[in-house]
Amino acid sequence: MEINQIASFVVRFQLAAIEKETGKKQWRIKVTHVQEERETLFESVEEAMEFMQEMAEEA
Repeated sequence: MEINQIASFVVRFQLAAIEKETGKKQWRIKVTHVQEERETLFESVEEAMEFMQEMAEEA
């Protein structure tokens, strides 16, 4: 494993909806892995973080 490896991400949150009864916001999260120019959409921060962790471990 090289010590000089880099994994960069751009994370964008876009409001998808707001529940009328609770006011809870639903987000569409787009994660771009910069090195591979790969974009992936998620509905939760947890899923996005899991994806980033997996991509960083593969780098």
